[in-house]
Amino acid sequence: MEATTRCLQTKPGVVLQEYRMAWESMSINKSELKQRGLVQGACHLPYDPKLVVRAKELRKRMSEAEKKLWYGYLRNFKYRVLRQRPIDHFIVDFYCSKLRLVIEVDGETHLTEEGKGYDTERTAILEGYGLKVLRFWNSDVIHDLQGVIEKIEEAARSLE
Repeated sequence: MEATTRCLQTKPGVVLQEYRMAWESMSINKSELKQRGLVQGACHLPYDPKLVVRAKELRKRMSEAEKKLWYGYLRNFKYRVLRQRPIDHFIVDFYCSKLRLVIEVDGETHLTEEGKGYDTERTAILEGYGLKVLRFWNSDVIHDLQGVIEKIEEAARSLE
């Protein structure tokens, strides 16, 4: 994690050897990524470049709960948080690279058996990249924002 932090604090385009060594020590085969249609930036997790346009669209059309969490808290979080960030073949709602934290705000589609299965698989893949995934229901964000904030703060303290 230290190498990632150093890489993100350098000038754009400058990649530290330490980061490269840390990244290469992870079990990510670059040819496998290419076969899966993923690219990897110097300081970024692998992502599907076809999702970039969709992610930009989603940033413009956030759900009510996502807006509440973003404008009520994450926008001014002590660490930089990105909205609608492509990682692997997914677009996560919020991502903090410093903490390696993904925050998802889930609605009704996640209640179905298919939705639950998809979320389980997606979480496993994201955790495979060393990420911590937090999930909140839309209703929790809307009706208990302070409780959601406290859970995010608790996770942040454990990841610092």
